[in-house]
Amino acid sequence: MSAYLLHLLIMICIYIILGLSLNLIVGYSGMLSLCHAAFFGIGAYASTLLVTSARWPYWLSQVATVLICGLIAYLISIPSTQLRGDFFILATIAFQIIISAVFSNWISLTNGLNGISGIPPPNFFGQAVVSDWSYFLLVLFVTLAVFLLVWRLSQSPYGRVLQATRDDELAAQALGKNVRQLRQGVFTIGGMLASLSGILFAGYTSYIDPTSFTLDESIFILCIVVIGGTGNLRGPITGAFCLVLFPELIRFLSIPNAFAANARQTLYGFLLIMAMRLRPQGIAGKYAFD
Repeated sequence: MSAYLLHLLIMICIYIILGLSLNLIVGYSGMLSLCHAAFFGIGAYASTLLVTSARWPYWLSQVATVLICGLIAYLISIPSTQLRGDFFILATIAFQIIISAVFSNWISLTNGLNGISGIPPPNFFGQAVVSDWSYFLLVLFVTLAVFLLVWRLSQSPYGRVLQATRDDELAAQALGKNVRQLRQGVFTIGGMLASLSGILFAGYTSYIDPTSFTLDESIFILCIVVIGGTGNLRGPITGAFCLVLFPELIRFLSIPNAFAANARQTLYGFLLIMAMRLRPQGIAGKYAFD
């Protein structure tokens, strides 16, 4: 298998994790969040700084990173889950912008727009994961673990109550369910799972900078969920394959690079419009988010 194909598969797996984690928030609980790239970035920066600056062992730094993201997600969920509709969306956008500003301007910690280079690869029991094949197997293992976790969660009583609050919040409250607490929990879980993608992304690229974790990236992750389909596990997987592979197909056409970049954004917009117009639940989705 060529290095190029392995690279695509690794990136698809990373975005599948992001899509699955955001689908918990969007598809299963009905909250339209636009700050998922913030947790993606926090995972990347926290894991990198704990390994390179704090000199923590690799496994301990990754556990700490997930817990840090979970704590931040929970703290953000406390005020934001009190909001509904457009106000919740604006709250998540505000958080995304704040985190992007921190990545860009806290130079003593993040090195600003210059980013952090020379990030060491994952290391388990003294064995570094350096080859593309071994890294792909690692990413695939984490992706399968996240898939099984989200599947188990969605099939559990907790997941069914989440879907009930999405479909009819007043009815769920009438049955004695604490809707706000449920949404805080799923927002926290989504942030923790998104941090895993950041950890894997930083270890794979060995370089991170603020441009990888902007509001545009949050919109891209949301497109994966919406175009692929919400409310089930097939949707984010389908969306990740489509939106990661389609732009790569443009590379094989004789199109100038400048135009190809614009064509990529046009493609995302076109797919999103067509998906919402012809199939609101997405290509492989179950729930039509509106």
